[in-house]
Amino acid sequence: MMLSSFEQIGGEDMLRRLVDRFYDLIETDPRGRHLLLLHHRGHGLAHAREEQFNFLAGFLGGPRYYAEKYGHMDVKQIHAHVPIRSEDAVDWLALMDQAISDCAISDESAERMRAGLRRVAMILVNTTEPG
Repeated sequence: MMLSSFEQIGGEDMLRRLVDRFYDLIETDPRGRHLLLLHHRGHGLAHAREEQFNFLAGFLGGPRYYAEKYGHMDVKQIHAHVPIRSEDAVDWLALMDQAISDCAISDESAERMRAGLRRVAMILVNTTEPG
């Protein structure tokens, strides 16, 4: 039986570490400056940390916490209220890539996760307006 990406990366413990590292980078890395502003316009970082964990668990083939809570996992609907520029998607991906590396997630599960996240990030771009 093939393990899900969620299981391959180490389940909930590793996913929690990944999400925490990612948001720590958003708060401290210059590439996260505009992403931080977008989160503060919304429900804030504490909310984002929790919902990112919930979403990624299901996205990676683990428990579907986000879908159970909200009834869907439609990323375009989730982010419809957020003006996302291509630069924001690139910065988000760079910081997530850094978090994946910092958490020592490697091998094919990391590459599959990166590929899936790239696809999602790029479909979320919905504006060319300056931030």
